[in-house]
Amino acid sequence: MRTVTLDQAIIDLKSIIHRTIRDNDETVIASSEGSVVVLNENEWSNIKETLRLLSDKESLVALLESHSIRDRGKKPKGLSAEEAFGDV
Repeated sequence: MRTVTLDQAIIDLKSIIHRTIRDNDETVIASSEGSVVVLNENEWSNIKETLRLLSDKESLVALLESHSIRDRGKKPKGLSAEEAFGDV
């Protein structure tokens, strides 16, 4: 993660955006009022999906059960990716 000042960001925003996308790494823009984080849109989509899954109790329980099964060296029962998303 890279940190730049607000003054640096004002001067070099285009480069900051391109570097953030290219390197798929966050850039923090710090000011006297606080900080913001610039990140790749794909990464933001992944974060939002993770938060959605974690906020859905049924999905969270299924995820935790699957991890528990894998931790015991077994393979969780379920559909393959092709079976689950074959029509997409």
